[in-house]
Amino acid sequence: MKPKEPLDCLFTDSLHKLFAIYARNPPSSITNKLNLNHMKSIKNKLLASGVVAILTGCFFGKSKTIDAQTSSSSKPTADFYSIAVNGIDGKPMNLAQYKGKKIMVVNTASECGFTPQYEELQKLQEKYPEKLVIIGTPCNQFGGQEPGSSEEIVTFCKKNFGVTFPLSEKLDVKGINQHPLYKWLTQKSQNGVLDSEVKWNFNKYLISENGELMGYFASTTSPMSSEIKSLIEK
Repeated sequence: MKPKEPLDCLFTDSLHKLFAIYARNPPSSITNKLNLNHMKSIKNKLLASGVVAILTGCFFGKSKTIDAQTSSSSKPTADFYSIAVNGIDGKPMNLAQYKGKKIMVVNTASECGFTPQYEELQKLQEKYPEKLVIIGTPCNQFGGQEPGSSEEIVTFCKKNFGVTFPLSEKLDVKGINQHPLYKWLTQKSQNGVLDSEVKWNFNKYLISENGELMGYFASTTSPMSSEIKSLIEK
C-alpha cells in the first residue's frame, strides 16, 4: 500500500488545487479569465467569512482541551487502564503498563490524506520517550481507507514511516460496534469531562499519567503542534 490522497479532502485543499490547475494551464479566453477571477473572489469570501473553518471543524473535528477547574472537579467514572484492547498481533495490550506516562490514542489509516501524520507521530514519540506513549488504532470506518490486514498495516507503517509505537488491532471507533476504548474516550459518562465524536482518521486523544482525559485534537491538528507539546510537557 502507498499513501494516497482521499477524495474527501479538506475543502480548502480542494480550492487550492483547483487554482493550481488554472495556474499550470492559463485560460486563453476572456470567459475563462472571468471565471477564474470569479472563483478567486468566491474563495476569498469563504475564507473571510469563516465558512471554511466551520466546514473543517464539521468534517475533521474541533480540538478541545480540558481546563484545570473541570479536570480537578470531574473524575472518570470508569477506569481507563482496565479497558481490554488487543494489539495488532492479536495479543492483549495491557494499558496499565503505561501508568505514569501520558498516552495519545490516534485512529489511523494507511490511505488517507492525513496518513503522513504517522511521521509526525513517530517524531513526537521519539521526542518524549519518557513522558509519552502513542497508541495507533487502525480503523476502516472513514472512506474505507484502512482496508489492509494486520500484517500489511505493520509493514506499511514500518516501511514508510519507521513507526515503532504500539498499534492495536483494527477497531470501530464509532457506531453500534464502537470499541470500549472509544466509548471511554468519547463519552463524558465514562471519562468524566468531555463528550466528543471521532470525525475522521487521525483524531487524537491525550490521557494523563493518571488515566484522565486531557484533550481531544482534530485531524487537522499536527501531532507536533505547540498545543499538544505543551500538554505533554505539563
